[in-house]
Amino acid sequence: MRRFLIIAIPIVTLLLFFIIMISGNILKKPLGKDDNIPRSIHDIIDAVDNEAWDEADGKLRGLEGAWEKVVFRAQFGSEREEIKNITTSIARLKGAIKAEDKAGALMESYEAFNHWLELGN
Repeated sequence: MRRFLIIAIPIVTLLLFFIIMISGNILKKPLGKDDNIPRSIHDIIDAVDNEAWDEADGKLRGLEGAWEKVVFRAQFGSEREEIKNITTSIARLKGAIKAEDKAGALMESYEAFNHWLELGN
């Protein structure tokens, strides 16, 4: 029994760590209606295209809330740099929307979406 535990515990621990490390792509998927990052980004792009800045600002607040939920789940299985890049893109997007800069807001939205696609891969 002792020999079994000496072999089993390290193997189970390594398997657990391996599963956590490859789980980034799974954990980034939406679990509810309020944590769908791609939908939030596309809603912001639509609002910016129509120059509905108040609507874009509201959608941005939803994106920030969704990102807080997703980053908590996906932080162990995703690269830290991609997480930082998405956070930076959201902050820049916030500034572009506040300044009502259509080109900047679209650029940051698409950049955030691109980082989202790379998260967990």
